[in-house]
Amino acid sequence: DDPRSNALVENFTGQLRDLRNLRIVAPDATQFPDFDDNLREAFRRETELFVESQLREDRSVRDLLGADYTFLNARLARHYGIPNVYGNHFRRVTVAGHGRGGLLGQGSILTATSYPNRTSPTKRGLWVLENLLGSPPPPPPSDVPGLPDADHPDAERSLSMRERMEGHRTSPVCASCHVRMDPLGFSLENFDGIGAWRTTEGGTPIDASSTLPDGASFEGSSGLRDLLLGQEERFVETVTEK
Repeated sequence: DDPRSNALVENFTGQLRDLRNLRIVAPDATQFPDFDDNLREAFRRETELFVESQLREDRSVRDLLGADYTFLNARLARHYGIPNVYGNHFRRVTVAGHGRGGLLGQGSILTATSYPNRTSPTKRGLWVLENLLGSPPPPPPSDVPGLPDADHPDAERSLSMRERMEGHRTSPVCASCHVRMDPLGFSLENFDGIGAWRTTEGGTPIDASSTLPDGASFEGSSGLRDLLLGQEERFVETVTEK
């Protein structure tokens, strides 16, 4: 009952991939004109209220991924495309069927694991490996080449992020780590760089299907969620350790 107990929630959520950095993230205004400080604050508040509910209700650790609810106000609900949420106050909302629910669908994490002007399947995959599976890859070498440009030989469209990453992975220096991270991140490509849902990128349909090095296949955020819950022991051990 002591209000000081909120420090546990604030510090735990703040260390989920350095979500404290949400204070300073600066998405490109041209790419993401819908982003503002109200949305930034809503992202932070959603994650804190969600984690707090898990603790106070003594829910299963699995619900950090599998819960069918989150906390929204009108601003955040509009960003997520969820109807019938009005006003500035946050309330618990069932989000089944909207691609949300659990940490993987929250704008705080999706924004913190993106670049200012685009998504990053690699950063998102790395977040999953470090924070949910406890198996981070080694640091990248110092001479990693940059991504290919988005220009496509077909002038009617640009290269999707997936196509650019697949070209990047042709380098043996890059492939050994990316083969573990990128499939996890590709499954979250329906979320843009500030966590809004999308079905196309630059005119190209989003391909959110993935295959891991061991042959396991899955698709989209729901497929990734099921994959992680299927490795319950690793997930629970990682969260407990953190």
